[in-house]
Amino acid sequence: MQEFVGNWAYIADFVRDWGYVAVFLGSLIEGESVIFIAGFFAHEGYLSLPKIILVSFIGTLFADQALYFVGRHYGNPFIDRFPSFKPRAEKAFQLLRRYDNIFILSFRFIYGIRIISPVVIGASGIGVKRFMFLNLLAAIIWSVGSCVAAYFFAHLIMEYVHLVPKAILGLVLIGGGIWYGIYRWRKQQQP
Repeated sequence: MQEFVGNWAYIADFVRDWGYVAVFLGSLIEGESVIFIAGFFAHEGYLSLPKIILVSFIGTLFADQALYFVGRHYGNPFIDRFPSFKPRAEKAFQLLRRYDNIFILSFRFIYGIRIISPVVIGASGIGVKRFMFLNLLAAIIWSVGSCVAAYFFAHLIMEYVHLVPKAILGLVLIGGGIWYGIYRWRKQQQP
């Protein structure tokens, strides 16, 4: 038990020292998982929720603005250079053509096309001022929404953590029952 307490103290110190760096780096890419973990640590008092919001805002704003300029200056040849981007880029182009400003405000929340979307927006010819304004607004929505949601979800987890062993047992029993039912059904179907 003493070893666990010592390791937890080390982890807590590490989070205090490097947590905001991790939030910044995580928000440069699809950072919801990093934001979720940071929200948990903020709830537990190891990080500050306002600082997490600010750092994630700066990270996502910077990353998407930089990717927009990559798309604006290098455009479709950049996308063509990476064949794995093509299907996601096509989907992003379709959504941009169809929903325009709404897409620019919401692409951060669309799994699978989050990183390629600003490149596509830049390649599509959307003006710099328009994208900067919408990107600023979207970064505020994403950082505040994601961080606050993570913080309060951590609150719910900690409030109901005592139910986790019962939930796991219930899932195992339900899963076992389903498996047994399928096993019996297959056995009956065999000639």
